[in-house]
Amino acid sequence: MIVQIYAAVTPADALALARLGVDHVGFVAGDYGIVHGELTFGQARAIADVLRGRAVSSALTMSVDVDEILRMVEAVQPDIVHISSDTEAVGEEALRYLRRHLPTGVRLMKAVHVSGPESIQTAARFAPVCDIILLDTKVDGLPGVGATGVAHDWQVSRRIVETVEGQAQVILAGGLTPENVAQAIQTVQPWGVDSNTGTNLPGDPVRKDMARVEAFVRQARSGAQRKIKELK
Repeated sequence: MIVQIYAAVTPADALALARLGVDHVGFVAGDYGIVHGELTFGQARAIADVLRGRAVSSALTMSVDVDEILRMVEAVQPDIVHISSDTEAVGEEALRYLRRHLPTGVRLMKAVHVSGPESIQTAARFAPVCDIILLDTKVDGLPGVGATGVAHDWQVSRRIVETVEGQAQVILAGGLTPENVAQAIQTVQPWGVDSNTGTNLPGDPVRKDMARVEAFVRQARSGAQRKIKELK
C-alpha cells in the first residue's frame, strides 16, 4: 500500500516524512498565490533532491499551461508530476502532450474530482493518458481538486478502481485521516492512499503533525494487511 503525504515545505519536513515510512512525499511546486504551501521552483528542487533514494517526490502543480508544467519539471526534477487543477482544465490532449515530453521515468498523476457515478466515466477517460489517477474532492470556492479535508463517496471510488484496473494506478484522497484510512482501504481497494489536511497540525493549513502522519502510515499498513488476508 502506497502512502502519499502532502505537503512538505522544507527539506527537513520531507526527510521527516520519509523516515516515518511515507512512500510519496508531496509538495506544491510553483509560487502563484493560489494554494497553501506553495514553493518556488528552487525550494521545490531542494526537496526533490533530498528525497532521492529515500522516497518518491511528487510535485503538485496548479498550472494549466503544459509548457509551464514542463518548465517546472525541468527545474524541479520530481519523480511524479501531480496535475491538481480543476478536472477538465488540463484535458486528455494536454496529458498526451505532457506524456510525450516528460523525461523518461517521470510519472504523470491526474487529480479527478469524485462526485456521483458520472465520475466513473470521467476517470475512465483520463486513465489511458496518465500513470496515476488521484481520486479527490472538489469544494466550491477552493481552487483545483483536493486539499479540502472532505471525503467523497467511497463506493463510487471503488467502482473507479475496478473500471481503470490495468490502465492506471489509483490513489485515494479526500478527507482521509488516521481514524478512517483503514476502512477506506477496505472499501475502495486502492493502490495507494493520500493525506494532506488530515495529518496537519490542528488549525494549520501547512505544518504537519508528525504523530498523526506516523499513525496514518501505521493504519494504512494495517488496512492493507487486512485487504491481503481477505483476498487470499
